[in-house]
Amino acid sequence: MIEKKKQEIPMFGLDDFFKSQAEKEDERKEKIETIDISLLDDFKDHPFKVIENLEFQALKKSIENSGITNPLIVRQKTNGRYELISGHRRKKASLLLGLDSVPCIVRNLTDDEAVVCMVDSNFLQRENLLPSEKAYAYKMKYEAIKHQGKRSDLTSGPLVHKLKSSDIIGEEEGESGRQIRRYIRLTYLIPELLQLVDNSELGETPKMALRPAIEISFLKNSEQQILLEFINQNLATPSHEQAIQLRGLSENSKLDNNSLYKIMDKLKPNQITNFKINEEKLYKVLPSNIKQEKIEDYILNACEFYKKHLRNKERER
Repeated sequence: MIEKKKQEIPMFGLDDFFKSQAEKEDERKEKIETIDISLLDDFKDHPFKVIENLEFQALKKSIENSGITNPLIVRQKTNGRYELISGHRRKKASLLLGLDSVPCIVRNLTDDEAVVCMVDSNFLQRENLLPSEKAYAYKMKYEAIKHQGKRSDLTSGPLVHKLKSSDIIGEEEGESGRQIRRYIRLTYLIPELLQLVDNSELGETPKMALRPAIEISFLKNSEQQILLEFINQNLATPSHEQAIQLRGLSENSKLDNNSLYKIMDKLKPNQITNFKINEEKLYKVLPSNIKQEKIEDYILNACEFYKKHLRNKERER
């Protein structure tokens, strides 16, 4: 005989019988509290940088003129202080403006919930995120989702396969799961090389594109240091093809100073200078009956002849 489960009867406090529906709904709403800014601690390992760029200056001006219209999100710590989940730029702008307190929404969040909330709110409110910011934010959110029970397998395969959580994150952030996996690989770069990937977005040099950076992320840290030394000396970063070759040597334990420099000393296609000559002007000086395949030789011979002519004139002086 199957034993019937006992029906659980919800327990109500005496006050619940005397509260109106409006009062009950009001209790469920998030409350905005004014909190002393000195009690707010930055989120641990916060992946997003607070850069005082034009966007930050506009935010600061808005706070100066209208106050903080979008409250910060925090959670209370056991020591009575608060951990900042969302609002690091607003906090810094407020400090620069000399404000003593800021409006905050206090949420009761677990560590994993706090990470997801921090990443999601920053992606929602920030524009022009750097590759390094995306990389560490995606990795933190991936770890949080994994802890919450959504199983995934992070492997070391090229561009990382079987990472189911990346597809979940991709759907939420408007990226493909494959692109999420690429960004997570960037976290294996040493900081100096990761900065070169950011330089691609910042318009600074030297810079390294995303695809070669992913291949380089599979190199050991000591090998990445050798590459960094080459880049600093030559201001040249690897192409995608060169990065693949470097990774191949690394995986076979054959990458050292000599082999790295041998690969990197080869000119990349975009480093080879191509000269363009106006076609109309060119055909005015070429013989009318010259064949197309002979034009290059004719130009080189003409240049060599003119070079000898200048040398002879120099001797006659």
